[in-house]
Amino acid sequence: MSVVKFSEVAHRANTKEDRFNTDKIYYVGGEHIEPGELFVHDKGFIKGSTIGPMFYCGFKSGQILFVTRNPHLRKCSVAEFDGICSEKTFVIETIDERILLQKYLASVMLSDDFWNYCEENKSGGVNYFLNWSTLADYEFELPSVEEQKAISDKLWAAYRLKESYKKLLAATEEMVKSRFIEMTGDPRTNPKGWPVKTLSELATYSIGLTYKPENISEEGTIVLRSGNIQNSKIDLADVVRVNCPIKESIYVQKNDILMCSRNGSAALVGKVAQIKDISEPMTYGAFMTVIRSEYSDFLYLYFQSNDFREQVSTGKSSTMNQITQNMLDKISLPLPDDETRNKLSIILHQADKSGFELRKSIDAIDAVIKSLINS
Repeated sequence: MSVVKFSEVAHRANTKEDRFNTDKIYYVGGEHIEPGELFVHDKGFIKGSTIGPMFYCGFKSGQILFVTRNPHLRKCSVAEFDGICSEKTFVIETIDERILLQKYLASVMLSDDFWNYCEENKSGGVNYFLNWSTLADYEFELPSVEEQKAISDKLWAAYRLKESYKKLLAATEEMVKSRFIEMTGDPRTNPKGWPVKTLSELATYSIGLTYKPENISEEGTIVLRSGNIQNSKIDLADVVRVNCPIKESIYVQKNDILMCSRNGSAALVGKVAQIKDISEPMTYGAFMTVIRSEYSDFLYLYFQSNDFREQVSTGKSSTMNQITQNMLDKISLPLPDDETRNKLSIILHQADKSGFELRKSIDAIDAVIKSLINS
């Protein structure tokens, strides 16, 4: 096994494209690449987009897109389609497949060793970035082509399996939303003739804790934030803890609904998760709202409906998108009968169990992937 420099076996492909006159259909920005993912799953259409003049780099299916800005985000993925990207995203490919397989190059660039090197050698003060000259000097051990193929085949198979589980998870979540719509009908026409209630009649809600940077403490109380809502579930992978006085009323309780009520991104405002398991006392931040109700399951599903989005879509301040308590007061919706709500709760809980098992499988596959990449 030999040690090689990155630039000895890989290079930056410099294919120029005119975004106004290209046969390419898609573009990829940094926002389309997920941290730590092998494949690019998202993209935008060039036609009708507002992408700037820096989007002149062409790429082909199989090439690797490496986002040079903010290397701590670990954005580096294989594109399985042709397109264009910004000059700030390097298009990387092997120089000679007889020496370095393109598939294996992807595993090299996803390894902890590679990203640690990027983090240690980044440039800039506020907006960190990587130069090609820095990337070119990265050194790594290169196994034989046979070993490269064995490792990359296993890695790509594991990622494909992971993607199939993620699709099952997404299908399960969509099934619940579809059943909700099917069983409740259009809230605007209220076909079931259920009593129409305001949200304030069905629930109480409050904003969370305001704290200062000096209040953050490794031994403190967890403060749930927008990032702790992932795919409509509570995710404690990245938490902030604080050591400051907290009112009893803003500790979360089981079956509370946590909502992101203020955020710079309109897409994130209104996302929700139910509090299911409380392993330790937790509160929530000032940009979050907790909704507490005996109708928690029903409201959790309703908050993911188009009707809710439409009723709060006008809530935007000059600097930040938001859902205020006054806006929540004005929400009106039909309240289903006991039988319908109970059926919805059963469907939701069964889906939660299935989702839990699927997420466990995804976590197990992630462990295998990490082992293959860093072995």
